[in-house]
Amino acid sequence: MELGTAWLLQLLLLLPSTTNGEKDLWISSGCGQPILKNQVNERIVGGRNAGEGAWPWQASLRHNRAHICGATLISHSWVLTAAHCFSLPVKVSQFQVVLGELQLFSTPGQSISSPLSKVILHPDYSGVDGSLGDIALLKLARPLYFSPWILPACLPEADNPFHTNLTCFVTGWGNVKEGVQLSSPYTLQEAKLPLIDAKECDKILNWHKVTDKMICAGYIKGGVDACQGDSGGPLVCPYLGSWFLVGIVSWGIGCAQPKKPGVYTLVSAYGDWIQSHASEVQLGSYNITIRSAADRQTRGPHLISLLLVLWSFVNHC
Repeated sequence: MELGTAWLLQLLLLLPSTTNGEKDLWISSGCGQPILKNQVNERIVGGRNAGEGAWPWQASLRHNRAHICGATLISHSWVLTAAHCFSLPVKVSQFQVVLGELQLFSTPGQSISSPLSKVILHPDYSGVDGSLGDIALLKLARPLYFSPWILPACLPEADNPFHTNLTCFVTGWGNVKEGVQLSSPYTLQEAKLPLIDAKECDKILNWHKVTDKMICAGYIKGGVDACQGDSGGPLVCPYLGSWFLVGIVSWGIGCAQPKKPGVYTLVSAYGDWIQSHASEVQLGSYNITIRSAADRQTRGPHLISLLLVLWSFVNHC
């Protein structure tokens, strides 16, 4: 069989461009700045369905493909979660991180499932509820591209500007009530919560040892809270036009009970530790480059058309 000139020209025309036009497939933005704005409103207890691309740093940590915890993308290669999501000894090959999913296990075209190359637990974590150092760094097996569905949250610097009563959001796929799992189609849940200072929270919880490396969020009356399955996920707060990862879902007494706000690992207390293991991670606001939606959408038709041409060619030979 010989491939004629006409066929060769058709194949070349269908191949994606690698010239100057490809530059238009990248857009500039910043950490903590969602690109997609079409939010869908009304489980995190007392929450509502999140919108497509509303929280693009939200990740699902999976053990042998089962969702066990939330997590947060913080750079091309690193994700943050809670140390209590792991049991020792950690078998890294059994874990994956999935990004870009609004509904668990829906595997949309924009999602990425990545194995891990490293899991680093903070040395202060003792393995018991309420321990200091309930934070873990996860290194992806390969760096990933940012997209409108997958981009990092900003990390606060040591001089944390986030104060009591600031309204923040917690997100996750955890239980909607104590002992009641999120139902199909397992849509990511979001909930508004005010911050509570660690010292004040310690008194509210009747001296349960809330330290200055923790922060609380919730209402005295209860009703809204993270729950089982949300562990390791993000508590993000707005600052100067970006969303910052202020807390990591850590521990609590039940879910959404009155006078029992949730307790979160205070991320700003661990900035030095994070950067000591992950030098590419930046603190504060910074610019990023994002692979645009047009890039993802235009590559599929090129491939499909190419396959159709090849199929037609084979049938004519």
